[in-house]
Amino acid sequence: MLAVLLALAAAIGYGTSDFAAGLASRDVSVIGVTLAGSAISAAIVATALPFAASPGPRAAALAWGFGAGLGGTMGALALYLGFRYAAFSVAGPLSAVGSAGFSVLAGLLYGERPTALALAGIVLALPAIVAVSVGAGDGSATGRAGAARGVVLGLVAGACFALLFVGLDRAGSGSGLWPVGAAAAGEVAAALAAAIVAAIAAGRTASTAEGGSRPARGFRLPAGRARLLAVISGVAAATGIISFFFATQQGLLAVTSVLASLYPAVTIVLARTILGERLTALRLGGLALAGVCVSLIAVGGAG
Repeated sequence: MLAVLLALAAAIGYGTSDFAAGLASRDVSVIGVTLAGSAISAAIVATALPFAASPGPRAAALAWGFGAGLGGTMGALALYLGFRYAAFSVAGPLSAVGSAGFSVLAGLLYGERPTALALAGIVLALPAIVAVSVGAGDGSATGRAGAARGVVLGLVAGACFALLFVGLDRAGSGSGLWPVGAAAAGEVAAALAAAIVAAIAAGRTASTAEGGSRPARGFRLPAGRARLLAVISGVAAATGIISFFFATQQGLLAVTSVLASLYPAVTIVLARTILGERLTALRLGGLALAGVCVSLIAVGGAG
């Protein structure tokens, strides 16, 4: 029961973080929002580290944690870009179905044996993806192209989030919060690397446009409302990653990862409440089927 509660807490944290960061990313740089959010999250994890750290973490646990952090940042970048091209109610659920399905498959490779219900959930994920994707966009060629990008980016985000879940699970117990600290370091490192690459690319573009006379501009972090949203995203993300790490130490990966993958429900509720996003009947059906998939995977994984 504790694992279930912690996994649901992770879903709330991740869903809130995605909504805040996705909203900020519609106005400012996706990389800037990701870097700011990951830095805030790392600061919170570093503050909590002394209260739940073992004296001697294993090198393998740190490596798994760092790899999980890299996956988390890559997934966040893909998802926030997806939010720029498609509605929150499209990219978010697709990433959830992907992260849940890939995590269960990883569990199979590591010896977990989900029941037929879990396998049925994975099979039903395909029509759920199709139903959620169809009808996205505004009907124009530009809208359809943007929606298609959102769909692809949502699936890429799901694969990366699965790496986050699997990495934290494989880090194992006995190392306190050190694997989470390593994951936070990996997230910041990946976001910083992306920011440096983006700044260099922007400088070269500006230099080419100005005949080589314009110096490269430094990378800018979000300001104003976007900065506040980035802070909210970082605080919520820290809550999510700490909750999930402890959840996966208490239960099966096939259960905790799927329950944590309910995060789009939080994102969609916030988007519907705050932004007034409308949901078509077909997309509602796809979301419902995605919920069934997640439920089947969770129940089957428990078996």
